[in-house]
Amino acid sequence: MIESTRAIVIHQIKYSDSGIVVQFFTRKFGRISCLIRGMRNRKSGKHNVLFQPMSILDLSIYHKPSREIQMIKDFSVSYSPADFYSNIRKCPVAIFLAEVLTSVLREECPNESLFSYIEDSIIFYDNCREGYANFHLAFMAYLSGYLGFEPVIGSFGGRKYFDMLNGRFVQFPPEHLNYANTEISEILAFLLSTSFQNSNKISLTGSLRNEVLDTLVKYFSLHLPGLKKINSLEILREVFT
Repeated sequence: MIESTRAIVIHQIKYSDSGIVVQFFTRKFGRISCLIRGMRNRKSGKHNVLFQPMSILDLSIYHKPSREIQMIKDFSVSYSPADFYSNIRKCPVAIFLAEVLTSVLREECPNESLFSYIEDSIIFYDNCREGYANFHLAFMAYLSGYLGFEPVIGSFGGRKYFDMLNGRFVQFPPEHLNYANTEISEILAFLLSTSFQNSNKISLTGSLRNEVLDTLVKYFSLHLPGLKKINSLEILREVFT
């Protein structure tokens, strides 16, 4: 059955001598994989750039629920985030976010609100010309809510420590070791209560920004036990140091 859906590219791998398998997060079906033949030959290779992670496409696919890999009938570009891969500071962020999404998006069923959040975030970030150094932190903080473990921001109210295990701000350090110190906790509370546009109003040193990022990655790993190691994390740390 031929189906149409908007899709966000999150990952691609080589398949045979000339094909690729692209993993998409789609509005209609959630996460799917599609085989695209001939994409790595000389004639069609120029289109491969359209399947870079975080590109947004409109797909027409031969969809069969029981099939592990779907076939694409046709596609067109909905939004190509050109600045992601031409901007040397944005490119590592795009790679990092795509790697995170590849690891956390496991749903093979639609989640339109999550799809809209990711789509809107891509477009917003691509169009930012300044003041985006904290974007990836805000993106991760908000993403936790769509994945079902958003911190209870109402519990902040002057409480000093973020309890990562229970997703709450608490007055005293919990007995376990999975909590953030007072400085990081205050930054997280700000990020969770503001917008992308305002997230850069908090001034962070490179080392402090990386500490917030490490806390968010650890928070995700605690609530998503199958979370894979994020290989691009080290590169991202270097960019914002």
